[in-house]
Formats: sequence, structure tokens, C-alpha cells
Amino acid sequence: MQQVNVKFNNVKQIEQFVNIIEQFEAHFDLESGQKVVNAKSILGVFALDLSEPLSLCYSSKDAVLIEKIEPFLYRHE
Repeated sequence: MQQVNVKFNNVKQIEQFVNIIEQFEAHFDLESGQKVVNAKSILGVFALDLSEPLSLCYSSKDAVLIEKIEPFLYRHE
């Protein structure tokens, strides 16, 4: 499993993110504290604490995936 941190600033970003990862034949989990949800489920994503960065665990090694989700990646500054 690969892992990156993501952060969403608004509902539109969440919709875009879910639409992007639905295109991949891989498993995606989003974690916030003790909660883990299927990242392809928009309702699941909304159940998380979106005020903090989320941990995205995924089973894809497709380099295109990171390019597509790059706008949502969270990096400490």
C-alpha cells in the first residue's frame, strides 16, 4: 500500500477527487483519526473531519494517479 496526505478546501474539490480516483482499478481508503472510509464513497469522505489533512492509502502503483491527485496533496510547509 502507498500512502499520501490529502486536504480539501471545499465540496467541489471532494467531488473532483472522488471522480478522479473512481477511474482507477485500485482500493483507496481515507483515514482521519480512528475513522477509515472507502475514498470512492463521497458520503464516506463527508463523514470524516475535513478540517485536517487526511491520510490516503491506496493499492495502485500507477504514476498517473499521483499526477491526477496532485492538486489535493498536502505538504507540510
